[in-house]
Amino acid sequence: MAPWLYGTNSYLNVALLISASCIFAVTSGYDTALMNGLNILPAYKSYFKLTTATKALLTSSTYIGSSVSCIAFGYVANIIGRKRSIILSAIVKLIGVVLMASAQNVAMFCLGRIFLGLGSGISGTVAPAWLAETLPVSFRGRGLSLIYAVWYVGSLLAAGVTYGTSSYVGDAGWRIPAALQAIFSVLCLIILGFTPESPRWLVYRGRNDEALDIIARTHSNGDMNDPVTLLQYKEIVDTLNWEKENGESLGYWEILKTKGSRKRVMLACSVAVLNSLSGNSIVSYYLGTMLTNAGIKSSHTQLEINICLSAFCLVIAMIGSQLSDKMGRRPMALISVGALTVFMFIVGGLTAGFGSGGNQSGVFATVAMIFLFQGSYSFGCTNMTTMYPPEVLNYSIRTTGMAMWTMTVNLLGLFVTFAFPFALAAISWKLYMINAGWDVLEFAYIYFCWIETRGKTMEEIDRLIDGEKHSDVPDLEVVVQGKIDVSDALANVDLVGGTKTTKAVVQEV
Repeated sequence: MAPWLYGTNSYLNVALLISASCIFAVTSGYDTALMNGLNILPAYKSYFKLTTATKALLTSSTYIGSSVSCIAFGYVANIIGRKRSIILSAIVKLIGVVLMASAQNVAMFCLGRIFLGLGSGISGTVAPAWLAETLPVSFRGRGLSLIYAVWYVGSLLAAGVTYGTSSYVGDAGWRIPAALQAIFSVLCLIILGFTPESPRWLVYRGRNDEALDIIARTHSNGDMNDPVTLLQYKEIVDTLNWEKENGESLGYWEILKTKGSRKRVMLACSVAVLNSLSGNSIVSYYLGTMLTNAGIKSSHTQLEINICLSAFCLVIAMIGSQLSDKMGRRPMALISVGALTVFMFIVGGLTAGFGSGGNQSGVFATVAMIFLFQGSYSFGCTNMTTMYPPEVLNYSIRTTGMAMWTMTVNLLGLFVTFAFPFALAAISWKLYMINAGWDVLEFAYIYFCWIETRGKTMEEIDRLIDGEKHSDVPDLEVVVQGKIDVSDALANVDLVGGTKTTKAVVQEV
């Protein structure tokens, strides 16, 4: 991509990078709320003659496509690049939307959702890695957490659209909401034209000059002599050279090769567990069933609650996103999981006591607890979804590790969307109690196993897992705090050829 297309204004480049990455989450949020809304619409249910099995199939079929593409692009993204992969994902999603909106039968609608899943698997694997590798440290936490915070933008839009079209006669009530998903992919393709490739991918491919140019454009308004920019560039080059020299490849075998790699993937996949098994998936996909069990039978009222819940979660997720770099990853996750566990127990108890709908106060209390549960999840877990995994994965396993993260999300998603409808029908409120008990185990794992990545460069995180950092430059936080003069820091670094000036660093590193 021609450099002039993404300019030298660092704030603008950061904004465009975040915007392009966030759109895939908006699409995902829209799709989830779309299926939630469609599963409530009588016209949709009657057109496809839905049974419990076909309802679960159409809801979960995106996971089938996503499972295939995430594994493929965990490797392919290392060859063709992060940006090209995301462009391809947007095109595949467009194909899926066309098939869904024009579906004549269950098979065609299912195929469209599989294509949508193929695109989502690519973007879900690659976009967080691309953003983590390209953003400055000062924006990385907020940028990565925003990816899934804006999930609720898509969710709110879909909830509003399905509510607005619920009174339409015939197929338009569900075809229009399905077709509107195309807007997000088109918008993503436009924005991608003004964004750069990952500098870490470029360094690994030997395109160091381009990498330094992009680091300067995203960190220091295009100033390639900026000492902090040079410091980070040197750290990236040193670390990736170390990975190559120590035989670290880009294949899937690398995930299991060392204790450090296994720990990284376990940490990343633990976020997938939070994403899928904390109880939020029940609310996201089967809110209608939950509300019916709580005593609210009207589909119109259920759609109104769906809209309000999406708006509430968006506000809470945005607040959490802004606090992610102040609170830190681990404390935020502990607060989020601890609170949602309590509220899930309460939802189960209230549903058991007032599910018949005879007590209006009990019904209102149940709905309030559903809001507080989902708000607790949105505050921390939503933001961790795409923030923590790419941070704990080093370059050699970043996209393959993200593929494992995506696959775990998909497998658990398939389990939830297929099993939970039957479980809700069979044991109702007891499912909430079981899920809350599982959430206690999630809390314990975070407390004992998670590491804190706040304020550290991607390369500095190596020290927390491998026990050492693979570059001799000082830590960025120490430099930014003024504890070390950055010019002196560069002068003391063993640069290529023993060069000491920042100009020479550009020429020789």
